[in-house]
Amino acid sequence: MNWLLIGLFGYVGLQLVVGLAVSRKVASESDYLVAGRKLGPALVVFSMFATWFGAESCIGAAGAVYAEGLSGARADPFGYAACLFLIGAVFAAPLWRRKLTTLGDLFAWRFGARVEKLAVLLMAPTSVLWAAAQIRAFGQVVSISSGLELELAIALSAGVVILYTAAGGLLADAVTDLIQGAVLTVGLIALAVAVFVLGDASLAGLAETSRSFAPVETSWLARAESWAIPVCGSVLAQEMVARVLAARSPELARGGAFAASGLYVAVGIIPVGLALVGARILPGLEDPEQILPRMALQHFPLWFYAIFAGSLISAILSTVDSALLAAASLVSHNLIVPLRPEMEDRSKLRLARVCVVVFGIVSYLLALHAEGVYALIETAAAFASSGVLVSASFGLFSRIGGARSAAAALLVGAAAWSVAEWGELVEAPYLASLAAALVSYLAVAAFENAAPETAPETAS
Repeated sequence: MNWLLIGLFGYVGLQLVVGLAVSRKVASESDYLVAGRKLGPALVVFSMFATWFGAESCIGAAGAVYAEGLSGARADPFGYAACLFLIGAVFAAPLWRRKLTTLGDLFAWRFGARVEKLAVLLMAPTSVLWAAAQIRAFGQVVSISSGLELELAIALSAGVVILYTAAGGLLADAVTDLIQGAVLTVGLIALAVAVFVLGDASLAGLAETSRSFAPVETSWLARAESWAIPVCGSVLAQEMVARVLAARSPELARGGAFAASGLYVAVGIIPVGLALVGARILPGLEDPEQILPRMALQHFPLWFYAIFAGSLISAILSTVDSALLAAASLVSHNLIVPLRPEMEDRSKLRLARVCVVVFGIVSYLLALHAEGVYALIETAAAFASSGVLVSASFGLFSRIGGARSAAAALLVGAAAWSVAEWGELVEAPYLASLAAALVSYLAVAAFENAAPETAPETAS
């Protein structure tokens, strides 16, 4: 009998119980999608932090650093920390004051229903890709801990994730984020102590290891691309916008993003250091994304490893919960509910949960056939986000342009990235798509009537 596997799923089961207990307070679509707009400081900060600090930090980024050295750490933690800071400095308060339910509502308010639907059709796949990345990382941890084949581990992991997400809502997610973020932070600190203080590594060895990597020869354009994807590609992700909208006040939304940014750097630097010394302690790993779990398995007794692996799993759960909830909220609230305006709130809530299950199954299939966690994350952050950023920014802060401008930016941005990325035509496909979206918006706006002088303050 695999007691370690039983312990891991027991830990996850406890998180599920907490989520179910909190979800009993969920009685409406607003409760489910934006936690009734009543999150306090601790829940806002840790929920923003935990939304992204999961598979990409402890599995994907650690694997990239193990394989490439410090050059693999641009996006995580520094890029996503910068993104959180940008959210607080620019977007948090204006978004909160609009009293939106999803980011799709911003497009409906400013550009109309047709552009709203177009934006949702482009944004929802991004969240599904994020969820697929987390499910694959979940499977990696379970596979290492249990000895199961990766495919079976991913299947079991997907089942747990779908159940966890469909049962809770944003309020349940935020409460478990607080618990999961604290446990993961303690687990990473404990592993760092075990490796650097009690183990066979040192800070001097860390510096020596970092110097042993040959610098990756990249152009300034490629470096700019590696920063632009996490910062610009994620700044208006529905996952984070939901946290902003769920805060009690605009001041709390802004301050929470700043605090989460600092926390992200402080905690995110630990996997970077561990992955660097891991290249010396555990050289030649066939799968670099398994470096942190394997280091923990080597340095911890079995019972403490179960806690550490559980903390990794719970962090991944908090991220995939957010991603599936984002996709479900966009499709159910912005695409399906408008088709049935007489729908009761209980039916809206049921619809959102059904959408979570559907997107969970799709994410599982993507996770099963993906090359790796980091590839999924980069695709999720880049696909269609350039047009969303350009049109939403103009819509939120200016009266320039209208429905045609926004539609042009959305379509051209997504098409430009797809052609540039899959056709390998340029060195920086995301920057190319960002430039194409901006030029398209302004070019169409020059021939388009200005937006109306007045607009409703709330979205449907």
